[in-house]
Amino acid sequence: MTETTVQELQVELGDRSYPILVGAGLLGSRDLTPWVAGKRVMIVTNETVAPLYLEKVRKNFPGCQVDEVILPDGEAYKTWDTLNRIFDALLENRHSRKTTLVALGGGVVGDMTGFAAACYQRGVDFIQIPTTLLAQVDSSVGGKTGINHPLGKNMIGAFHQPRCVLIDTDTLQSLPSREVSAGLAEVIKYGLIRDARFLAWLEEAMPRLTALNAEALTEAIYRSCACKAEVVAQDEREGGLRAILNLGHTFGHAIETWAGYGNWLHGEAVGAGMVMATDLSRRSGYLTEADQARVEKLVKSAGLPILPPSGMTPDNFMNLMAVDKKNVDGQLRLILLRSLGEAEVTDSFAAADLASTLAELCH
Repeated sequence: MTETTVQELQVELGDRSYPILVGAGLLGSRDLTPWVAGKRVMIVTNETVAPLYLEKVRKNFPGCQVDEVILPDGEAYKTWDTLNRIFDALLENRHSRKTTLVALGGGVVGDMTGFAAACYQRGVDFIQIPTTLLAQVDSSVGGKTGINHPLGKNMIGAFHQPRCVLIDTDTLQSLPSREVSAGLAEVIKYGLIRDARFLAWLEEAMPRLTALNAEALTEAIYRSCACKAEVVAQDEREGGLRAILNLGHTFGHAIETWAGYGNWLHGEAVGAGMVMATDLSRRSGYLTEADQARVEKLVKSAGLPILPPSGMTPDNFMNLMAVDKKNVDGQLRLILLRSLGEAEVTDSFAAADLASTLAELCH
């Protein structure tokens, strides 16, 4: 497909600001060399994405020497061992500090490529080319990079911003429906934490989104990225406001760790986690039963679970949530909804209310 209209957003971070480019047909047609410092590029992708898009993406870097490293696919491979395969390829091909890494794939590829870029020779540039809905609306923007540890998800990493983010909406047409649903969890999150009008739009548009309607997907991606760019510009390193982007994630990360990385997709765990956070928000006196029912209906309509895995106990949750990155001095902090469209980070919820949420929803 030839390149169509490109919508552009800017993540405002002073001299480290960068664009997010959204459109159809951008792979292979959009020249990305303005964001490449030298003449060498290393594309990091995986076994699923490489056959689909690797050769096309080479054309985004005319005049550059382009190498690649192809990783195994899946959250289970977001480890030190896999990260070292990127470093091995960089060193074996004698890449310098002027090289640019390119993340071509979903959130796992993006997180590992960004972390490798933050570490290689103490920091090189990288570009995000996300090919899943979840990566396009969330993980590719904002500079969070890292790998998992057996005791906790994303516990080892760095903040390292990309030079640009290229989002080709055509890649979503090849996504399995389960991956689409996983991405929609993060889209719903933006409506819940910051944009009640977007939330209402999602309720109306969800059938079109799950059916991969191009116009609806482009709108959802643009509005999600705009919300995240605004939050990151105000709080790059999660000192305060940015933590609201983790609505449902403390519960969700516990689910992923308990279930074994990759058995529940990140978005599936976040979907159930947002329902749990909504339940606790109601018990804390912020939301009504009608609000909670509205959230559950929307999450379910996206094809996402609204309950944690069968067999996961309240004790499992409490033990795993105790190592969450948002905690301060051993105090559990959660993102709760003050209303639909407004979130806060707090440790002032009642322990009894959290216990009731866990007892009610664990099954």
